[in-house]
Amino acid sequence: MAFNVNSPVLFAVAGIAVAVVLAQSVFFLIKAWRRGVELGMDRQKLKRTARTAAVFTIAPAAAIVISVITLSKDLGVPLPWLRLSVVGNLSYETIAATNAESAMGLTFGQVSALSAQQYVTIAAVMTISIMVGIWLVPLIGEKLLNGVINLENRDKKWGEIFSASMFIGMISAFIGYVFCDFSGVFRGETAGLIPVLVMTAAALVMTALGLASKKKGLRVLADYALPVSLIAGMAAAVPLTAWLG
Repeated sequence: MAFNVNSPVLFAVAGIAVAVVLAQSVFFLIKAWRRGVELGMDRQKLKRTARTAAVFTIAPAAAIVISVITLSKDLGVPLPWLRLSVVGNLSYETIAATNAESAMGLTFGQVSALSAQQYVTIAAVMTISIMVGIWLVPLIGEKLLNGVINLENRDKKWGEIFSASMFIGMISAFIGYVFCDFSGVFRGETAGLIPVLVMTAAALVMTALGLASKKKGLRVLADYALPVSLIAGMAAAVPLTAWLG
């Protein structure tokens, strides 16, 4: 029997895990609501806050749906659905899946079928790697936070520089992945330009939405900037790939 990345069994396993996460969300929502009532918060304000939060989760949810569609070509729906519903993001998941496939001689986006062994390997790489951050939080999180707070108390300027540097370092890791094949341009290979131009297109859309939100005072533009930029980047990738190969 051939392995199927969209097997009903995989859907059932992923569905159980997602259901547990949803149950946790509902549990803490109820706990938070009851605690708010105990503190004497206005019920209308609580309803308005809950309604607003629900509306503005649509934006990141749209980005997650796009991410699942992107990964489903190679990995099917259950695994990306599970990964992006619990902990993960498109940038990390794509890089992890691509590296795992490359190690097995496969090319991301061009895989027609995976064996069970290949599927498990990719799932392990995507899952175990990102869990390192979860394991490190209880071990070094408090010490790291106290160190940052002490640094800010001694010198607020250097504290801000340190925090900004850590964020820039994280972003640089993903940007480096975008430019990893760019050197081929100097040898006449244009494919390395595709991710750079896709990133540029998405960045321009993000900037335009941010400026429009600031000038027009429309917060909704800023909230939906991420999914719109993702869609714009993916849409730009189609003609760019046809043009540059």
